[in-house]
Amino acid sequence: MQSTDRSSTNALSRIRTKLPALAASEARVANWVIQQPEKIVNLSMAQVAQACGVSDTTVLRFCRNTGFQGYTDLKLSIARDLTSPTQVIHDDITENDPPALIARKVFMANIQALYDTLEVLDEQALVQAITHLQNAKQILIAGVGTSIPIVQGMYNMLMRLGLNCKAQTDSYLQLMEVALLGPGDVVVGISQSGSSKDPVYTLKQAKANGAATICITGNAESPITQYADVTLLSVAREARIEAIASRLAQMSIADALYVAVALNNMDIAIRNEKLIWDALLPKMF
Repeated sequence: MQSTDRSSTNALSRIRTKLPALAASEARVANWVIQQPEKIVNLSMAQVAQACGVSDTTVLRFCRNTGFQGYTDLKLSIARDLTSPTQVIHDDITENDPPALIARKVFMANIQALYDTLEVLDEQALVQAITHLQNAKQILIAGVGTSIPIVQGMYNMLMRLGLNCKAQTDSYLQLMEVALLGPGDVVVGISQSGSSKDPVYTLKQAKANGAATICITGNAESPITQYADVTLLSVAREARIEAIASRLAQMSIADALYVAVALNNMDIAIRNEKLIWDALLPKMF
């Protein structure tokens, strides 16, 4: 990210303007944000509250009293202010980059995300996730927004193994389906930020019902991890809120889970792949 000396940025200027009228506890949050705005992009509201020694409610009041709709609005506004225009598209590119160089930078960022994710991959967590999936009575994979392709991709793979698996990307239907699950079932929540309300609520309900919970996320300290029995972390060096390279890393985690479960059920995997190909061949030219 760029230097935080850009005092003319809209979000920080708005906070400075409102600072004299804030209550003491809200002013504490304001001063913390002004002094280190680059940290807020990767922190949840609860983490900011803890850093400032105040409650979550105080952080929310601070956001609204300084003209933001809520914490997410504050976070997005500061992220936009701290990044260059091209960083909104991709971290490494510049306006004068030719197409071939743009492609190279995008590819290298994706490759780096895979290496970084592999470095932090927790082997014990991976084994636990594999065990949960292959022993599950039912599996629900849930996610919204840019996580939807990963949800659907993971479903497409696990379904091929004959597992009782569903993918749900509608926020209301996620909660409806998880309300019917319980012990012996598994819910997988996928969220890059780990702060999107829908997958967090879904995992919270799943855990309350006694189902095993797995999350795939790019933030180890995010709210979704509080309700996950197993956390699988992806890593990407991106300033954007909606990351690009991390999606590839998360899909690779899903791929690894599929391959491991398939190897543990080799006969079923081979049989089902043959059945699938036999069914699809008439549709091929």
